[in-house]
Order: sequence, then C-alpha cells, then structure tokens
Amino acid sequence: MKPKILIVDDLTAELAAIAQAFSPENYHVLQAKDGDQALSLIEQENPDLVILDVIMPKINGFEVIREIRSNPKTEKLPVVFCSQKNTEIDKTWGMDLGADAYVSKPFDPQQLREIVNRLLMA
Repeated sequence: MKPKILIVDDLTAELAAIAQAFSPENYHVLQAKDGDQALSLIEQENPDLVILDVIMPKINGFEVIREIRSNPKTEKLPVVFCSQKNTEIDKTWGMDLGADAYVSKPFDPQQLREIVNRLLMA
C-alpha cells in the first residue's frame, strides 16, 4: 500500500513543486491550500505524513502542528515543515512544537524525499 502524504501550502506553484517530488507510483499525495483544509483532510483521510508550510491564511503551520500534537489520534503523525521562514528561530520553534524535520525553501527534492522516507520507515 502506498504511503499517503498530505502537502499543505497556500501557493499553487509550491504545492505542485512539492507534489512533483513524490511520484504517484510510490505515494498517494493529498493537497491542502490552508490550515483549515489540512486539519479536515487529516481527520478524513488519515495521512501517513504531513508536509506543512508555515505562512498560510486562516491557520498558519505552527497552529496546525499544535492541533495535530494535541489530538491523541494524530499526536504521533510525522510532520515536516517546508517553508521560506528559514531563520534559526523559525526552525527551533517548529521543532519545539513537535516537527520531525524542517526543510527550507527553495528545497532539494532528493533531500525532502530522503527525510520523508526515513520518517515513514520509523
């Protein structure tokens, strides 16, 4: 069974670029354009991993991960931040909130795949 990955980003081009890194033969990719939609899809689709942007309308990525970590059904769900917010403070804050990894944009598709594969194997 293919791992189900949810990609969350408010920019269509970024969603497409991240999704392109994960071939449909190996992954089932879901996409959300904001934090509200992401939380709904997490509840409905039960993804195996979430790739999450930080800067989004309505609910930002930091708020989304707080919701994920506070819910007993999703508290262990692997989350990878992939964001242009790439200062050490942003990365530290993301990891302190419970992210499993933090990748800066522009990202290296191979590096992102390696991180995702490692987390899915854990």
